[in-house]
Formats: sequence, C-alpha cells, structure tokens
Amino acid sequence: MEMYIFVLAVKSILNRKFTIILTIFSIALSVMLLLGVERLRNDARESFANTISGTDLIVGARSGQVQLLLYSVFRIGNPTNNVSWKSYQNISEQRQVAWTVPLSLGDSHRGFRVLGTNQDYFRHYRYAVDRQLEFASGNVFEGIFDAVIGADVARELGYRPGQEIILAHGTGEVSFVKHTGNPFHVVGILRKTGTPVDRTVHVSLQGIEAIHVGWENGSPTPGRQYDPNNPQLYDLQPRAITAALVGLKSRIATFRVQRYINDYPEEPLLAVLPGVALQELWDTMAIAQQALLAISVLVVLVGITGMTTAILTSLNERRREMAVLRSVGARPWHIFVLFVGEAGVVMGIAALAGIVSLYALQLVARPLIQSRLGLYLPVHPPSLHELILLLAAMAAGMLVGLVPAYLAYRYSLADGMTIRI
Repeated sequence: MEMYIFVLAVKSILNRKFTIILTIFSIALSVMLLLGVERLRNDARESFANTISGTDLIVGARSGQVQLLLYSVFRIGNPTNNVSWKSYQNISEQRQVAWTVPLSLGDSHRGFRVLGTNQDYFRHYRYAVDRQLEFASGNVFEGIFDAVIGADVARELGYRPGQEIILAHGTGEVSFVKHTGNPFHVVGILRKTGTPVDRTVHVSLQGIEAIHVGWENGSPTPGRQYDPNNPQLYDLQPRAITAALVGLKSRIATFRVQRYINDYPEEPLLAVLPGVALQELWDTMAIAQQALLAISVLVVLVGITGMTTAILTSLNERRREMAVLRSVGARPWHIFVLFVGEAGVVMGIAALAGIVSLYALQLVARPLIQSRLGLYLPVHPPSLHELILLLAAMAAGMLVGLVPAYLAYRYSLADGMTIRI
C-alpha cells in the first residue's frame, strides 16, 4: 500500500501538471536565488583572498585602505594620487624591506587594464597559496615596447607572441586617444590564474614613460613623441608610480615599516596589510550580504507558501477522490502520507530544477562577472553549507505541506461521499 501511495502522489501531480509546473517553477527560482546568493558570497570572498599572497604591505597615496587594495590589486577604480619615484626608492632601501614591485596604472588596451611594472613583478608576485606566475608561451619583457598579456586577454582577443598592440590613454572601454606612434609587441602569455592578472597587459615602466613623451601637460603635444632611433635623447626614469607591493625580511617588522610609511614626512602615503584590507572590505559588505540572504530566504518561503496554497485550493475538489481511496482500504494516515508525499515530490523536483538553473546561470554569467569585476567564480559541486540550505528549504516545504495533509486526514469517508449543494 505504501508504494501505491507514492505512485498515487505522482499520478495526482501529473493530473494537475499545469498548476504544479507553475508551482515548481516559482520554487525553483527561489531555490536558485538562495543558493546563488550563498555561492556568490563564498566564491567572491575566496576569489578575492586568492588574488594576492606573500605580499606584506601595499603602498599607495593616502586614501582608504579598501580603495588602495581595489585599484592596485583588483584593477577596480582609480587612485586619488601617485607616489613619487623618490619615495618609492626610499622605501625600497629600508633595512627591513626584502623586495618591492612598482605598479603604474592609467592606460588600457581594448577595455583591458595596462600595468607598468618591472621584471621583479614576475619573480615576487604570488596568488592563491604562494603560487608563482607561469608562462604559457613566450617570456618576460626585455625591450621597452615588449608586452606580456594575461590568459583572458590572449583568449578573447586572439593574440599570439609577436603580434602588435596599440595602448590607449585612460582606463575606459572606449578611448579616442591612442598611443599609435609607439606600438607594443606581445612577447609572452601568462597561464590562467583566476585573478585580475588574466585580464591585464603588462609592460615595462620605461614603456609607460616612452608612450607619454610629450604628455607633460596631460595631453599629447603635436609632433613630439618618443623616437626609438634616438633613445639617448630621453630620460625614461619614472617620476611617479601608482602603488607598490612590498615584501619584508621578517613579519615581525611589518607594523614598524607600516608606521614608517604612514608617517612618511615627504608626502602623504598609506601602507596597508592585504589581509586586513580584505577583512574591512567584507565587513563593509556584510550588511548587504545578510540582507540578500534574508531576501532569498523570504523568496523561498513565498514559493513554498504558493505550493501550499495550490494544494489547499485543490483539496475540496479531491474529497471524492479521497473517499474512493478510503472505500478501497486506504486508512486516514495513508491520505496524510499522500499529501505529504506530494509536497515532498514537488520540493524535490523544484530543488533539482533550481540547482540545474543555478549552474546554467553561472556558466552564462561567469565570463561577464570576470570581465567586469575581475572575479573568477569556479563551477564546483554544492558545498556542505549549500546542501544544508537546500535540505532546510526542502524540510520547510515538507513542514508546510503538513497543513493540507492534516486537513485531508480529518476528512471522513462519509464527508467525502456527501454531495454538498
């Protein structure tokens, strides 16, 4: 009898397929939203945390530490000011400093950020758990107009080593001012890292200075640009950089060096610990994250309530069906199990549809999120926390399904056979 009850539950659902499909659709959307918000929150945090590793301090012009982290590491936003080259050299010469990497931002190539740096960037930059940058093809830039591109730049634009690229002034996706007089050549392509490095064009600091010869007033001077045939005529020593990554000889000296930089007398500077800045970023976003999670839970409850309403609406129409079941030997608890089973089947199908929809949406939205925000959101099986949320949603659906089940349980055979006028 128990197996027949389950079969009856499935057939009853198929008999009301239009209403049930709408109910499953609404619950599936709510489940997709619930799991999507949770996945985006966790994966985004992990992606941010894996972007930089092994760097003790990030140095830039005095602003907010979250802002400094975003534009220097994640290429999001723009700096309020620059750091003079003299100050950068003074910091590099401190006894506790093991290495420094200069970063110069401000240009772009077809919507991708351009980063001016030196070869130390490829030696010292780490991501994930102390992973070093690796080359898929080519090598580090050597000449002034050499460029090393990230994996996404190469894939989306179809670039290969040896190709010529033109940099544009500014960081917008569309630029009307391009450095056409001094093209760069791709000499290396980095392996995929899942960080903003994949969407960055890396060039030398001297290359950045060379393409801005004649830009002393903030705009190009007609007839004046870098002549590669007469390099001795130009001083390509940088006058300022955007930020710098700093590695120390000992972690014990971190706060001492940070205090020295923050109190630097020559110009207002800021040194931040990447981990602390990341935590502040997530603390800032905590309220929004909790609000999104609460909204997702409410949406799930609304979907479950819709399912209960659909079952209750059909309850009066099915009283004769229940009377027939009682007449052939079904007991009251069989009727109870029938309605609970219907709620369980609907929730199970809706949960499965929600998971499938989530993966489909993630596959579609992942390239857009990575291109716009530089966040790599991997496609992975549901985590333990996501499974707990899913089981909680299904349990809530089963619990709410007890209401129509209890009402059906109370209907007697005589009541079901009575014709009401």
